[in-house]
Amino acid sequence: MGVNKERMLAGDWYVADDEELAADTRRRVELCAAFNAEPPPGERRRILADLLGSLGADVGIRPPFRCDYGYHIAIGDRTFVNFGAVFLDAAPITVGADVQIGPNVQLLTPTHELDTARRRAGWERALPVTIGDNVWLGGGVIVCPGVTIGPDTVVGAGSVVTRDLPAGVLAVGNPARVVRELG
Repeated sequence: MGVNKERMLAGDWYVADDEELAADTRRRVELCAAFNAEPPPGERRRILADLLGSLGADVGIRPPFRCDYGYHIAIGDRTFVNFGAVFLDAAPITVGADVQIGPNVQLLTPTHELDTARRRAGWERALPVTIGDNVWLGGGVIVCPGVTIGPDTVVGAGSVVTRDLPAGVLAVGNPARVVRELG
């Protein structure tokens, strides 16, 4: 395994220039292209199973779907992902069961160096994103690196989630703030 892929998998700073990371990218490009070409339903499930690290029962993902590698993504049973999702999975993205993800939602694990010289040199790292069971992410929600959203939480359309959200709340805004408990 290349040193930068090792660093990426360990959550350390890395430069995405490994030949192995390039091969992983080529694999993802091929699988995403096949999925986004809207193959027959049975074939679509097979492509997703090949692309993603873990795919629960009765998962629905509407194309176009984009990701970095795919193998870091785990999606629980009965989850629905609407059109235009972007899952940048340089670190694990875990989506629970019975989650509703609106159109154009972005789950982002990469973060870049604040030091300009290191940023120009391509240094980055990735922090996991975790979405609990029964969460609803409205259209256009952006979830930033390292964020966990607790089960039964709703995030309003267009919100930017920069910090963890507890279970059973409604959060809205940029940055997303809890406006009330649900239940």
